[in-house]
Amino acid sequence: MLWEALGSVLLGLAVAAAGVRWLSGRLPASPLVYATGPAAALFGWLLTRAVTGPGHAAAGLVGALVLGVALLSLLIRRGPGLRRSAPV
Repeated sequence: MLWEALGSVLLGLAVAAAGVRWLSGRLPASPLVYATGPAAALFGWLLTRAVTGPGHAAAGLVGALVLGVALLSLLIRRGPGLRRSAPV
């Protein structure tokens, strides 16, 4: 269980690092991204473990990856050229 949790945190850190590398202009400050990635991945692993139960390590890591990417995607800001064409 400890190794799965550590693996999910490392997976979240890798996702955060990839986001900072490729989307640095559209993400907020790097410390926020590096804190959100592992926390979201750990929460995703805990949530998946609660649903599937112990013994499903691969499913837990997939859940960590999915929730980590999903929560990091919420931090992405629109680029300067992206405007709505019609008023809301």
